[in-house]
Amino acid sequence: MGLDFFKLATDIKEELVDLRRDFHMHPELGYEEHRTSDKIKEFLAKEGIEYTETAGTGICGIIRGNGEKTVALRGDMDALPLEDKKSCSYVSTVKGRMHACGHDAHTTILLGAAKVLNSIKSELKGNVKLFFEPAEETTGGAKVMIDEGVLENPHVDMVFGLHVEEDLETGKIGVKTGVVNAASNPFSIKIKGKGAHGARPHTGVDPIVIASSVVLALQNIISRELPPTDPAVLTIGSIHGGTAPNIIPEEVTISGIIRVMTTEHRAYVKQRVVEVVEGIVHSMRGQCEIDIEESYPCLYNNDEAVDILLNSAEKVIGKDNITMLQSPSMGVESFAYFSLERPSAFYYLGSRNESKGIIHPAHGSLFDVDEDCLAVGVAIQCQAAFEFLK
Repeated sequence: MGLDFFKLATDIKEELVDLRRDFHMHPELGYEEHRTSDKIKEFLAKEGIEYTETAGTGICGIIRGNGEKTVALRGDMDALPLEDKKSCSYVSTVKGRMHACGHDAHTTILLGAAKVLNSIKSELKGNVKLFFEPAEETTGGAKVMIDEGVLENPHVDMVFGLHVEEDLETGKIGVKTGVVNAASNPFSIKIKGKGAHGARPHTGVDPIVIASSVVLALQNIISRELPPTDPAVLTIGSIHGGTAPNIIPEEVTISGIIRVMTTEHRAYVKQRVVEVVEGIVHSMRGQCEIDIEESYPCLYNNDEAVDILLNSAEKVIGKDNITMLQSPSMGVESFAYFSLERPSAFYYLGSRNESKGIIHPAHGSLFDVDEDCLAVGVAIQCQAAFEFLK
């Protein structure tokens, strides 16, 4: 009879809950996760798991088994700048800081997987790397970790990651094949005109009128230049300019985001934003400065990795508790950096429990997770790592 990873995970459930509540009570923002990092290193050292520091507050642990293959498991560490308004014994003790996206659970699950896999390392047909990633909510520690070499020495062959999901009941998971999350490009556009009296607009160049034309024209890129079957978003989130109703200002600043589902569309939309903005602004006698940032790329699930994940999850929770997701998320996820470098599978771990009142959305001040999901996550991550190495 094979290993029962759900039993092994359930056996340490009390420890998992204690860990998660400790992290939840002491949230830290990206690249400030010093206490969190220390707790992780203390845990790994106690378990006899070697590790190195990476990406500032990040950690890369490794469990050396008997084989050449290496699989990696990833958990993110950072919290959000949000007030925790829950009423519970483990409410955040740091004002204006809260684990409102479940990274406390992700870190706990990775530590639990580390403990379980380390306890059976003589049966592992290869190595397991443990990626504790900082700053997922901001610039993404994954890219820095990769640049610092976590995917080598030994070479990582596959990566598995997860995210708690408040719309899925505990005991279930959601899996999407192909593209899972959008790529993101925040942008800003500074439009420069010539100031004038509001009663004499012909003596100036009105950047507000130019900006209005730009906002409308940019929407045509999505609605008329990309296939309607491919999700894409271009949102203008802020417009700033002017000081009084009777003054035409010198300049206006527009900022927004681009979200697309393929690297090809990402390159195309960025190019067209520049062309459209420059064309309109110059034709209306203005000048412009365009800054398009490179944020998270698209997250792609590899077919082979997904097959391993599905087979593993079926052994832990049964086929009936696996939901195949049809639509990708327009949200972004820094696990995407790993997915571009190695075959990867990223999935959603159910953490909703209406009977416990755990129904509130992520990035909200009442967010919580059903702690029964911790053992499920540990078991699936362990099973997936074990199956890949086998």
